[in-house]
Amino acid sequence: MGAKGEETRGRLVQATRALIEERGYYGTGLNDVLAASGAPRGSMYFHFPAGKDEMVALALTEAGQDIGALIEGAAEGDADPAEVVRRLLDALGDRMAESDWAKGCPIATVALETAAGHEGLRRVCADAYETWQQELAWMLVRHGRDRAAADAAAGAVLALVEGALLLARVSHSRVPLDRAARAAELLLAPGAA
Repeated sequence: MGAKGEETRGRLVQATRALIEERGYYGTGLNDVLAASGAPRGSMYFHFPAGKDEMVALALTEAGQDIGALIEGAAEGDADPAEVVRRLLDALGDRMAESDWAKGCPIATVALETAAGHEGLRRVCADAYETWQQELAWMLVRHGRDRAAADAAAGAVLALVEGALLLARVSHSRVPLDRAARAAELLLAPGAA
């Protein structure tokens, strides 16, 4: 595929990412993706012969990788785990505020819609969450936690972050993110489980 084909495919995926995060899987139609991307209908079927699900799966995968990179970036240097969580929440909060609260977690909206009845997309969402949790757990291991405690704490932190994002998006406020950062400080304090 040439550069123009890659660029068109990229526009389709970016449009899909933005739309499913704001509207969800069921609220995003193919015509919406085409309008947002500016790509011709034939290009969509050429690049994604399996249709909407293939395009959404790739959009979710890329979004998951971006958040994974955000976690890694927040964990760079010698920051303690609570500071890493604060950095992550700050970055996600900035992203939400810049979108006028239209964006939250790029996985959550589709995860909630498809978990019960769409195995392929449920698995993509589950894989993203598992990767994030493992990245958080390894950060905790590097800071002296044993693996079992790190896994438990990472799961709690991920649930805390996801819940805070939902509450922040609904309330159009960073207050839930600030509260979550404080809760992470308590959860991740030296000597805590």
